[in-house]
Amino acid sequence: MGSRMTDSAGSVITINGGSSAGSSPPSQRKSSSSESPPELRILCFDLTFYNRTTQFLLSCAGVFILYIMYGYLQELIFTVEGFKPYGWFLTLVQFGYYIGFGLVERRLEGYRISGGSFWNIEPEPRCIPMKTYLVLAALTLGTMGLSNSSLGYLNYPTQVIFKCCKLIPVLVGSILIQGKRYGLLDFAAATCMCIGLAWFTLADSQMTPNFNLLGVAMISGALLCDAAIGNVQEKAMREHKAPSSEVVFYSYGLGFVYLFVIMLVTGNFFSGFAFCLEHPLETFGYGFLFSLSGYLGIQFVLALVRSSGAPIAATVTTARKAVTIAFSFVLFSKPFTLQYLWSGLIVVLGIYLNVYSKKNKLTLADIRQRFKQIGAKVARSPSRKFLIEV
Repeated sequence: MGSRMTDSAGSVITINGGSSAGSSPPSQRKSSSSESPPELRILCFDLTFYNRTTQFLLSCAGVFILYIMYGYLQELIFTVEGFKPYGWFLTLVQFGYYIGFGLVERRLEGYRISGGSFWNIEPEPRCIPMKTYLVLAALTLGTMGLSNSSLGYLNYPTQVIFKCCKLIPVLVGSILIQGKRYGLLDFAAATCMCIGLAWFTLADSQMTPNFNLLGVAMISGALLCDAAIGNVQEKAMREHKAPSSEVVFYSYGLGFVYLFVIMLVTGNFFSGFAFCLEHPLETFGYGFLFSLSGYLGIQFVLALVRSSGAPIAATVTTARKAVTIAFSFVLFSKPFTLQYLWSGLIVVLGIYLNVYSKKNKLTLADIRQRFKQIGAKVARSPSRKFLIEV
């Protein structure tokens, strides 16, 4: 069995545990596991034989550097004068780059497993049915397209705060799609996120002259698609044992076809292409670096989850988002109010409660039991009479 984690782009990251031969005696298995630690790779770079601290620091450095670059380039592209209506064309460009990166990654995997000539490697056959990928591609398109386009109507920090609150639709979606049950801490986390998000959005509407509710609707739609994507991917990968590289390749490949056809029919492809030809460096050039940093960031999050666990990875990615918001205020001039800070801290509290709930499942029955225990201790306390008399 393995654990799964969904990144901000909606791609499920799968972590497979190592296995040992059942015929080996316990002593041999122990020595074998001590000599051969679980494999840890980032594309073709092997980090297996570094110590845990070095693996953690390298993974953290990759996550921070790549995703801060991703956020900076995304916001930088939207500062180009006249680009704001072309968020969907940026998504098309991003999907195109992701198809190329996915092909390279699948060939690297095949080369590492079977060897031979890199260009003659045949990728592994598809595991998940095409009808599932047709649904995943539509959801991936909704997530990425709406998220990119929302920047034409929202401040970048507001968009990041919305992404931090992905737990809310994920929680609802997993209850409806997979029938999962959650504890009290998960609902407390979702409540904190809702309050912080509402407060942050209110501050943005007061401080930003070009604030538009259409941007809120777009990023909310992106989160809903993201919630559905995580649950559908997890279910499909669990049933068909598909690698994450296959899911990324087919999801973005079919999503590219969907969006290309839609933009051709509506005529938006030609206007977007003409604009990008007038600004090739700021669109295709920055778009390449933007897409590359996002794709590589997924690999570093995977390495972090495998080396340190999903709760630590969630904490690191949350800290990364906080740093990204700070960089956004420093590097791009925008109004600031302390209400941003307080509402952001409430959202961070919600994220902490969500991470804490993974290790400590707390239900209403547990709370009642603890209150009963406290009441019993107070009843048995020798100072009870003294306290009442006072």
